[in-house]
Amino acid sequence: MKATIIDPEAVDWVRLDGFADRTVFQTREWLHFVRETQRAKTVLCELADGGETVGYFTGLVFSRFGVRILGSSFPGWTTPYMGFNLRQGASRMAALAAIERMAWDTLKCLHMEVSDPFFSVNDGKDNGFTCESYASYRTDLTQTEDKLFSGMDSACRRCVRKAEKSGVTLEEAHDLDFADEYYEQLKDVFAKQGLVPTYNVERVRALVRNLEPTGRILLVRARDQEGKCIATGIFPGFNKIAEFWGNASFRSSQSLRPNEAIHWYAMKYWKRRGIEIYDWGGEGTYKEKYGCVPHRVPWFTKSRFNFISKLRGQAKAMFERKQRFEGWLQNRRKSPEGVVTDAGEA
Repeated sequence: MKATIIDPEAVDWVRLDGFADRTVFQTREWLHFVRETQRAKTVLCELADGGETVGYFTGLVFSRFGVRILGSSFPGWTTPYMGFNLRQGASRMAALAAIERMAWDTLKCLHMEVSDPFFSVNDGKDNGFTCESYASYRTDLTQTEDKLFSGMDSACRRCVRKAEKSGVTLEEAHDLDFADEYYEQLKDVFAKQGLVPTYNVERVRALVRNLEPTGRILLVRARDQEGKCIATGIFPGFNKIAEFWGNASFRSSQSLRPNEAIHWYAMKYWKRRGIEIYDWGGEGTYKEKYGCVPHRVPWFTKSRFNFISKLRGQAKAMFERKQRFEGWLQNRRKSPEGVVTDAGEA
């Protein structure tokens, strides 16, 4: 199989979106979002076997610390997977090998990472890749709504009912101000753990700007009886899979159970639009109360030189230490009453 880079400005995106294995993370608008927030360049490849086109590859190329990288996806992009769109019967193992040759020889990359929801572990291992995984949970939305609701544990069902009885109302949002509301709540969520968010508010604004006009993202607000926005949720979806991208709420209002109500709304919303899978966007045992099941997507990494793989691990550890320090510093700057003060007064 051979990979040929094609111009993303000239490609027929409608035809690409017609592939049965297409996800929202491969769409033009999502790539614009990643390109904008990561200073990356879109890479689209046509894959041919025996002179016949059998599919396409979606990724982006960028540089970190002078190292040129091909990502499809990459840690920190808030994008769990990208990968391939292939005709039935085409080999993902052969497609991965073709993209590796293209990454080293044509793009002159020194490192690459590929995650595809339809990979098997052997697709990477047999090509010499290190196999990690994107670990999450999934809910089967082909079940009836009654079965989905009864599949939640009893405490979770009570939380959904409590939100309604407490006067919590849900609304779909279509405005850019939503991003700032979500981020204020997200900061409160991280502060509870002594941390700060792993991305800035502009990441959320870019997501809303690029995806909201497409109808491929659900933005939900929860309001209390006084009309205050107390919780928010972000759920992109396309074709067969919808994703839990983010959810945040103010700690002072969590007793009203808006988060459970938002998730139940999102599941019903995407089910009614033909989505078959609700992916819970990562690990977290609290998600098990919704009746979902564990799921892993293979994530393959490879470097041309061993020292680059070591740098990746060191960079990840450095980021985690930086996040913990910034959270500690932010807490130090607050008085016992929660009023922000100068560091010298804290």
